[in-house]
Amino acid sequence: MWTTGDDADQRCATRAPDPLHCAAPATPLEGGSRVFRHVDDWIWDSWIADDGELYHLFYLRAPRSLGDPGLRHAAATIGHATSPDLVEWTHHGDALRPDPDGWDDLALWTGSVVRGDDGVWRMFYTAINTRGHELKDQRIGVVESDDLFTWRRVSDRPVVQVDGRWYKTLDLDPSASETWRDPFVFRDPAGDGWRMLITARAVGADPNDDGVLAEARSSDLMTWELGAPVCEPGAGFGQLEVPQVRVIDGRAVLVFTCHPQEQTQQRLDTVGRFSTWSVVGDSVTGPWNITSAQPLEAEPALFAAPLVQQRDGTWALVGFRNLEPEGILSFEIIDPLPVRLEGSALVADRARVDLGELSLD
Repeated sequence: MWTTGDDADQRCATRAPDPLHCAAPATPLEGGSRVFRHVDDWIWDSWIADDGELYHLFYLRAPRSLGDPGLRHAAATIGHATSPDLVEWTHHGDALRPDPDGWDDLALWTGSVVRGDDGVWRMFYTAINTRGHELKDQRIGVVESDDLFTWRRVSDRPVVQVDGRWYKTLDLDPSASETWRDPFVFRDPAGDGWRMLITARAVGADPNDDGVLAEARSSDLMTWELGAPVCEPGAGFGQLEVPQVRVIDGRAVLVFTCHPQEQTQQRLDTVGRFSTWSVVGDSVTGPWNITSAQPLEAEPALFAAPLVQQRDGTWALVGFRNLEPEGILSFEIIDPLPVRLEGSALVADRARVDLGELSLD
C-alpha cells in the first residue's frame, strides 16, 4: 500500500515537488497481497536504505503516458518513498533527476546507498547521457545527503570508468560500455575501506555467457580503483544485474537478477526460467562461483529485488514482477517476500508465509 504526504489517510501528494495524482486503492494480488504503485508512473528496479527508524525505498520511475514501456529507460528518474515496515509506504516524489547541464543528462538508473564514517549518506547510481551512445553509454555517479531526502551532486564526472582490459566496451568508444551499471557499495568486512560491485560483461566471453561482477575499491567513497572481476564468466548468464551481498546466519550470500532471455539455453534447459538467483560464498568480498547459483523458485519473475533485514531480524525480498516479455505491464513493487537461507539457496520462508505475510498459492 502507499500514501502520499504526512497524513496516512490522505490520498493526494502534498510533499513532492512534482505532485502525483491520487492513486486508486492498490489492486489485491492473488492471496491478498498489496502493491506499491502509481497511477501515472511505471515503477521497476529499487534499492533500500535503512536509517534505523524508516526504510527508504529508492526506485526507478517513468510516466505511463510514454505509452511504450520500452521508452521508460530513457526517461527514468529516481523516486523516493519511506516505510516503517516495508508494506505501508509514503511517497516523497523524486529523490534525483538527470542534470540537464551535466554528464548524466538523459536518465538515471539503479544504484545503492551507504552511510560513510562521516555520517553522510551517499547514493551511487547509474546514468546515461545524450552525448551520442544513449542507452549504450552507462556510467556511474555519486550524490550526497545528510537526511536521505535532499541530495547534492559532488562530482562533475563519473566516479568509476570501465576498463577494456577486463570488461567489454563499445567498439566505437572504448571509454563507454552498454553494460556498466547497478553499483552496489558495501563496507569491507576486514576494515579496508569500501568495495563496489558493478554489473559488467567479460572480454572474450560469448553472449549470454559473459556476465561478471566488476569490483572497485575505495578508502573514502569518492576515489575508486577498478580491478578484475570477482567471478568468472561462463556460468550461463549474460548479465548479473542489481547485485547485492549480505550475511545471513553467518554466511555470505550474493543475490543478482538476470532475464531468462539473457541466459544460455543450457542453463534454461537445466534449471528453468527464473529471474532472481543466489550464491553462497566464503566471504562477501568473493570470489563468487556463479555456476552454483540457485534460483528463487517461489517467485520466478521477481526482479531487481533488494534483500532487506526486517526489524525482527528476518529477511525479505522487495521487488517487482518482470512480466513484460509476456505482455503484462506489472510495474509495481509487491509486498515483501519472506525468505530464509536453506542449504545453498534463498527460499521463501513458508512458515512466515503461512502466518499471512504473503500467499504463494
